[in-house]
Amino acid sequence: MSDIPFTLDQLRILKAISAEGSFKRAADSLFVSQPAISLQVQNLERQLDVPLFDRGGRRAQLTEAGHLLLSYGEKILGLCQETCRAIEDLQNLQGGTLIIGASQTTGTYLLPRMIGMFRKHYPDVAVQLHVHSTRRTAWSVANGQVDLAIVGGEVPTELQDSLKVQSYAEDELALIVPVSHPMAKLNTIDKDDLYKLEFITLDSQSTIRKVIDQVLTRYEIDTRRLKVEMELNSIEAIKNAVQSGLGAAFVSISAIEKELQMGMLHRVTIHEVEVKRILWVMVNPNRYRSKAAEAFSREILPQFGAAPKWFENEPGQSSASATAIADDLSDPGEEDASNLNNR
Repeated sequence: MSDIPFTLDQLRILKAISAEGSFKRAADSLFVSQPAISLQVQNLERQLDVPLFDRGGRRAQLTEAGHLLLSYGEKILGLCQETCRAIEDLQNLQGGTLIIGASQTTGTYLLPRMIGMFRKHYPDVAVQLHVHSTRRTAWSVANGQVDLAIVGGEVPTELQDSLKVQSYAEDELALIVPVSHPMAKLNTIDKDDLYKLEFITLDSQSTIRKVIDQVLTRYEIDTRRLKVEMELNSIEAIKNAVQSGLGAAFVSISAIEKELQMGMLHRVTIHEVEVKRILWVMVNPNRYRSKAAEAFSREILPQFGAAPKWFENEPGQSSASATAIADDLSDPGEEDASNLNNR
């Protein structure tokens, strides 16, 4: 084959069909007609002289050749996106895009504040926030789909050698009870008092739930004796359930700041027990690093946790911007956000 037998549009179509599971849904996601999608696939198969889809089932299934083309196609499309972003960077942060990944809690409660601070100083940069599980987020960083990420779970072992991962901040998981609960009159309880509570938790496979169980076990608390009355699938649902008097819960301190300030929840400390986890920040050192990602890492990340080591002793830090952002944090009425554990 002397000429390249496919186009970028055909690779996009192949990727969309694989992701959506059908030609029709792929057409809808790309805002084109289904006949146009079908025609492009037929042309692609004719040019390659191999079938790409098994059309026997209800769902569009890739053949072996289809999987192979998709694998290389995603890399090609990723490099095209990097190329476009590198060209955008020539405008020196007068445009471009910053893509940040996060796990559920950090993406819901921490990153919006960080992004707001960044946008205040770089309003022309478009920012995207992708919130998924730690595992999926790590793969997005590895594949170059995300510039950097902050997660609360463990990075998959198979990716630890290909990513730069650094401990970033401590996230305290506070014990909260309804304001009407008898323990709301107490500021501190003993470990054995936990067995008297009815807990609302995330499901047993969630990262936060596993961290809580591991930490409590280290403090010689038998998690099997804890009464779990309800399992919910979101932190917001758990907060609302506790407010409604349905039980107690361990929740990231960053998720309950407003509720504690407004007296909607009561935080109880456990004598000589601290439930904390480490937040991690990660990048792919082998992918193009945009100026927007550099600015975010240099000027925003250090305000909330440990400065990324991969920027130590590198030239180009904008001290003026960093100082301005630090001033924002010290404005009257703003809390000190230098460490999540101080929240």
